[in-house]
Amino acid sequence: MVKRNVLLNPGPATTTDTVKMAQVVPDICPREKEFVAVMREVEDGLLRIVHADPEEYAAVLFCGSGTINMDICLNSLLPADKKILIINNGAYSSRAAEICEYYGLPYLNLKQPLDRQPDLTVVEQTLKENPDIALVYTTHNETGTGLLNPIREIGALAHRYHGVFVVDTTSTYAMRPIDIAADEVDFCMASAQKGIMAMTGLSFIIGRKSVIEASAAYPKRSYYCNLYMQYEYARAHGEMHFTPPVQVIYSVRQALKEYFEEGEERKWARHCRVYRAIRNGLISLGFRIYIPEGQESGLVAAALYPADPRWDFEKIHDYCYERGFTIYPGKVEKLGMFRLCALGAIDEKDIEAFFAVFREALHACGVSVPVRYEQ
Repeated sequence: MVKRNVLLNPGPATTTDTVKMAQVVPDICPREKEFVAVMREVEDGLLRIVHADPEEYAAVLFCGSGTINMDICLNSLLPADKKILIINNGAYSSRAAEICEYYGLPYLNLKQPLDRQPDLTVVEQTLKENPDIALVYTTHNETGTGLLNPIREIGALAHRYHGVFVVDTTSTYAMRPIDIAADEVDFCMASAQKGIMAMTGLSFIIGRKSVIEASAAYPKRSYYCNLYMQYEYARAHGEMHFTPPVQVIYSVRQALKEYFEEGEERKWARHCRVYRAIRNGLISLGFRIYIPEGQESGLVAAALYPADPRWDFEKIHDYCYERGFTIYPGKVEKLGMFRLCALGAIDEKDIEAFFAVFREALHACGVSVPVRYEQ
């Protein structure tokens, strides 16, 4: 048994002991047929989670954190003399804009308010006025705030104007149900340590084979982070082009087994229970949640810091951490907030236990309850 911590940060997520122990395997060269079979099993499972037809979509694996997926899609899927539209209403879509800057990719940074879904009329007008947009990019769950973007509606607009639609689903994949075709998504992405509740080190992109194959003719902007190269090598050899995170992949195989045993609907229902418990617990203490109801992803609650001179996030964090609970700061510049996330192998009882400790932390720091805000 491994000491169990309840991680309420946005990833890595709390894992089961069986997923942890799945990494303890005999040493193996990743070029062996036995390991190639494990890779195939993982790829098939990743496609099934988003109901992707294996005839039309491929799961392409990379070694790295979730940001590598963003890098790969943006630099690999843009044709020459075309540009990217980034629908930007949070820290992670802003990161996509930064990636474009680093590569010198032509893009439009369509900034929208951080606390609500984008104005679809503005999105459509931008597409209409810029016929050279080939790639439309957004984030499904802006994890810095918990804002949910309407991907099906955005995807329909992208396709109406002949764009490829790429969605960062790092913090929704294997949690909120996604049907990649019905949701008008061409490419989605995630990492092993998030929704499937495996270990850190493997990321993956699920996308249309036809677009990946067309990208072979696009400008080459990266060697390691090229989607077509990795896809083609896996198709030819059944392996990743470069050394994979072997033990992590065994943990992913076990995590996928547990995902399908729990089932899509029951897993989403569990995350919903956890989120409701988080939200209700915060409100009962007087905290204000940044994203209004109806615009939330149902996976992240970002609570504003109270106007109390004795509030000290670091002290609150440390008190909770020492007792097995991890909380996380927010990601909106110049606006103090912290986040509690409904990711991982946790349930309602864990949130009840957390709020008992959190109340103790507030009391120990002298923070008044219910917490106060300036009018």
